[in-house]
Amino acid sequence: MGTEPADGGHEEGVVSSSTETTSANGVSCHDHAGVPHCVDAHGNTVESECTRPQRDYNVRLRIGLLFVILVTSALGVFAPILTSRFTSWKQDHLVIVAMRQFGTGIIISTAIVHLFTHAELYFGSECLGGLDYEATTGAILMAGLFLTFIIEYIAHRVSNRNISITTEPGTSDPKPTDVASEDSLRPKNTAPQNLTLATTIMEAGIIFHSLLIGLVLVVAGDSGLITLFIVILFHQVFEGFSLGSRIAMIPGGFGHKIVLGVVFALTTPLGMAIGIGVLSKFNGNDPSTLIAIGTLNAFSAGILLWVGVVEMWFQEWFMGPLADAGAVKTIVCMLSLVSGIVVMSVLGKWA
Repeated sequence: MGTEPADGGHEEGVVSSSTETTSANGVSCHDHAGVPHCVDAHGNTVESECTRPQRDYNVRLRIGLLFVILVTSALGVFAPILTSRFTSWKQDHLVIVAMRQFGTGIIISTAIVHLFTHAELYFGSECLGGLDYEATTGAILMAGLFLTFIIEYIAHRVSNRNISITTEPGTSDPKPTDVASEDSLRPKNTAPQNLTLATTIMEAGIIFHSLLIGLVLVVAGDSGLITLFIVILFHQVFEGFSLGSRIAMIPGGFGHKIVLGVVFALTTPLGMAIGIGVLSKFNGNDPSTLIAIGTLNAFSAGILLWVGVVEMWFQEWFMGPLADAGAVKTIVCMLSLVSGIVVMSVLGKWA
């Protein structure tokens, strides 16, 4: 995050850069995930006041950045969708699969390095006065994980039941088949509706995250705004790329895929618009705000962790095109997966 003076008294004699702010008495402060954190010259944490910080916001600049984020998000999400639509490459083509692996790494890193870590920072704020249950973040993450599992499990059972029902010749009574074929157990071939559901759930988790990203960007102080903006710009490209690579796989019309892409592209700008609307009142140190944003971050982390590990990582490598891929394809896709994890984790230093 960009850096700001500590709330309540460290603004005099401030030396500022694009990444940190240091007061004359040696107190260095920065915001991470919207949570101010200050340390003295010896590295000891300095408590900041929980009142609303007094900042002057450049509203016109923020409005301009909103449209840049909109265009960048659209480029990220539509690149894989249009590539799949207007090229002859099939879904198991090396380039397409490698793109999906990069996206898988992005989603997993987003869940753990960004969402989970940010939720921990919100719940760990001194402005909450400490939580009675220290594992709050992990518990909410598990709730998101479990709810996603339940939704997909029910959909899977319904889908498999529909697949296994056959009608005997000359009768109108459906009869379940005794043994499902091996192919019927492969979700990529037999249950396209499950893929659509998984992608929709993935987008829902990303939408929560994107709204918060937009809000946090706008309410950051001017001194670190451009640095944070650049980081989020890359963040939106990579996250959009990850989502778009999954949208490209789902069955159905091209128009449906366009709608899903547009929803993602609009979400972070919407969060920014909300932030601009509440600039004069927003207090990121308010306990209710900390709890609300922390809860959404942790819950979204659970959703994306399930989608990233189970629906993307496991499905591709154990039941998809990489289960029996050759050495070159395996190495390229493994490097792509690791690259996605590393890139998004590095961005976690600032956003």
